[in-house]
Amino acid sequence: MTNHEEHQTLPPKTCSVERLVTMKEDIKKVLNGRKTATRRNGRYADVGEIMVLEGKKFRIDRVYSQSLGELTDDHAKQEGYKTVEEYKQAILSYHPGMPWLPHMKVWVHEFCLINE
Repeated sequence: MTNHEEHQTLPPKTCSVERLVTMKEDIKKVLNGRKTATRRNGRYADVGEIMVLEGKKFRIDRVYSQSLGELTDDHAKQEGYKTVEEYKQAILSYHPGMPWLPHMKVWVHEFCLINE
């Protein structure tokens, strides 16, 4: 499934929305508006689901599959990085030994702050 096929039924979640953003550095990026998406190996949230970080609520707006080879610098900026290369190096530092394969698929979860 690509981001152009969002209308298709998504497979079951593999984890919960509470586990979507857990690293302190990433939480800070979300809270200050520098991170508006998270890519994961599995699907952690449904569209419309709410993620709560330090008392602030974020709504999941889009969930879709994407290959690592499709990533652009704009996608890296959604993740809070300046370039794909910077994002790639960060991910590989979190997961030693993980290969970065252009055909490898990840699940993109895009979210926004809910102002209450």
